[in-house]
Amino acid sequence: MDDTAYDPAAEARWVPEPDKRPGRTAFQRDRARVLHSAALRRLAGTTQVVAPMRSDFPRTRLTHSLECAQVGRELGAALGCDPDLVETGCLAHDIGHPPFGHTGEEALDQAARSCGGFEGNAQSLRILTRLEPKRFAPPGDPATALSPRPGQGVGLNLTRAALDAATKYPWPHGAHPTDPASTKFGVYADDLPVFRWLRTGAPELRKCFEATVMDWSDDVAYSTHDVEDGIQAGHVDPAALRSAEERSELFKIADRYAEAEPEEFGAALDRLQGEEWWPRGYDGSARARAGLKDLTSQLIGRFCLAAEQATRARYGPGRLTRYAAELVVPQEVRVEVAVLKAVAVRYVMQRDEQAQLRARQRIVIAELADMLARTAPYGLDPVFAALYREAEDDRAALRAVIDQIATLTDASALALHSRLIESKAT
Repeated sequence: MDDTAYDPAAEARWVPEPDKRPGRTAFQRDRARVLHSAALRRLAGTTQVVAPMRSDFPRTRLTHSLECAQVGRELGAALGCDPDLVETGCLAHDIGHPPFGHTGEEALDQAARSCGGFEGNAQSLRILTRLEPKRFAPPGDPATALSPRPGQGVGLNLTRAALDAATKYPWPHGAHPTDPASTKFGVYADDLPVFRWLRTGAPELRKCFEATVMDWSDDVAYSTHDVEDGIQAGHVDPAALRSAEERSELFKIADRYAEAEPEEFGAALDRLQGEEWWPRGYDGSARARAGLKDLTSQLIGRFCLAAEQATRARYGPGRLTRYAAELVVPQEVRVEVAVLKAVAVRYVMQRDEQAQLRARQRIVIAELADMLARTAPYGLDPVFAALYREAEDDRAALRAVIDQIATLTDASALALHSRLIESKAT
């Protein structure tokens, strides 16, 4: 692929370093670094919709990230992006999600209020640029406003374009471009130097094109694969989606994901149900399983092709990269995806047993944060114990504790909680 669409600034790293093996592109190196990182592997034990290994068809943050990466790589390449760059952004976009998924994220946000809150996407940037041990700034280099401190860890030291491609919310807390009350943000206050470096030359508050591809690929992967799993696990009955009462409840949930009237959601679901590949039922047979796989393939193709065609209609046939364009997704397609997201929420996440489990998980996170904050550096891994000891103030010390909890898997969070409870009892 012609690399002229990406200039030296896009391929720059926060800490310059030589290429150990000539012939690889900068973005191939980025992709390899994320694939081999401990932070990505950890996602195999982190909740996506339900807890890992609670069925014979586990869906975790890792499987979701791999699915997102496959979708994003092909869609990005079709539009002229470097496929390794888009895949890197997709693989890295959820790397900061804590144990227990969004439940853990909400509980950690409460625990971290006095140090700036917690947000999975801001944590992703923190891991990629600070916490994942791969590169350190040379000890003798003078620090500037946009450079790391001498000797500071700089995480995977990815390129500017790769970090930008993984940034879903390119703004700090409270700076959402359309909703000041939004809890979504992409950088903590003490990570602003690297954020400002990676956003050098970028339009304020605007995602790069590769990040818009990543964001849509995330939505597509979630809305298709999680519905597939829900049907296969017996939680979703395709026939129930024809009930007027069920549809009314679904559309209330879908309203979170797309601005549309109930009639639009109804028309979207009707369009999907009218396709020959839409399942009428599911009996677990080999033919039914094959039908589910075809459903997923059809939906992914439908959603990606619609975005590709709409984007080409607006911007033409050339290579689309960085800030030359924004991904265009037709409203009808956004509404279809919103309805599928609502199906996963209503029939999988909102089951009674899941609600009870989430309540227990919130307690575990809250108690972990309380116990570790009171006993630190005891109980912290060496990396986070060092950050705690080096903390300049109470906010930085608490952030080290939050970092420790955020890097746990579901299982290791429960195990650490049990150990700390037992040691407290004795």
